[in-house]
Amino acid sequence: MSTVTVVQLTDTHIRASGERVHGNIDTYANLTQVLQQLRASRQRIDALVLSGDLTDNGSPEAYRRLRDAVEPVAAELGARTVYAMGNHDERTAFGIELLGLESVDPDLTHDQVVDVAGLRIIALDSSTPCRHDGRLEPEQLDWLTDQLREPAPHGTLLVLHHPPIPSPVAATEYLRLEQPELLGEVLAGSDVRLIICGHNHLTGAAALGGIPVWIGPALAYRIDTIAPLGRHRGLTGFGYSRIDLLGTTLVATAIEATPAETVYDRAEADVLEQLAALAAEAR
Repeated sequence: MSTVTVVQLTDTHIRASGERVHGNIDTYANLTQVLQQLRASRQRIDALVLSGDLTDNGSPEAYRRLRDAVEPVAAELGARTVYAMGNHDERTAFGIELLGLESVDPDLTHDQVVDVAGLRIIALDSSTPCRHDGRLEPEQLDWLTDQLREPAPHGTLLVLHHPPIPSPVAATEYLRLEQPELLGEVLAGSDVRLIICGHNHLTGAAALGGIPVWIGPALAYRIDTIAPLGRHRGLTGFGYSRIDLLGTTLVATAIEATPAETVYDRAEADVLEQLAALAAEAR
């Protein structure tokens, strides 16, 4: 059984009421559908981590729509909420509407650390105003070094928007985190067990200095990762991730949320009983 379960929602791209992304994507409907699925699952969820590009254009109204959708569900689930900045986010509105700050210095990053049942979650602001690629300032790396000096009981989950790994897609490779090796140097020998990010609108995995990196599926839409040669295109479809602490390992699982027909729906106990019987026969 999972000791801690975290749900990662990334690239929600919420806009003001009545507005759609690329003219036809109702990102708010995608978000509320997923939140309803989480409620209906009755699974234990300890934290909701939203890893950047929470709004599409940084408008205060969009942040309020996001907050008013997410926070009641998080409260019902008993889950902590962790918000991270993305390149589509705007620091002042983000800080006021989501973090509850009275005033915001737009030159200061929104970096956070929270404890969730012994799992330390550190969210880094990898955004730079008016840029789409990512960067971590020297002050952020120094702050992260200080946070990681003492290990957490269940280790650390690191959250940032821009992936610190290469991409086979030209556009996302161009927009990734700059100088990821600097982050790798800080993380060497630390208790960081997994890095989760978004930004690329695809699902992917790699490693940074031996630490697994997970790019969660976007809630807005996805890009075609094997488009015809010379083309870059976005497709309908959305999803999210669950991150489970199983023993000493953090396991990332992509969850497809695009509506689809059910193939089968059986009692879990019956499935486990059947598998146990098959295993016994094999012996």
